[in-house]
Amino acid sequence: MAKRRRRYSPSAGRDVKSEMHRYKRGSARSGRGGKAGKVKSRKQAIAIGLSKARKKGKKVPPPKRAS
Repeated sequence: MAKRRRRYSPSAGRDVKSEMHRYKRGSARSGRGGKAGKVKSRKQAIAIGLSKARKKGKKVPPPKRAS
């Protein structure tokens, strides 16, 4: 059986972990520069963490586009 390749880099996972920590503390904000409202859901916090990882150039698959 072929070996599976990583879809996300370990450092991308750490970015998501830190964003989830901020979400749980209530300090995670959405929008550019965090000027919008508080992050309300876990899914939103994970998406923000992955987005930050992408901006840093880490190995993360491109976001799924709504069709």
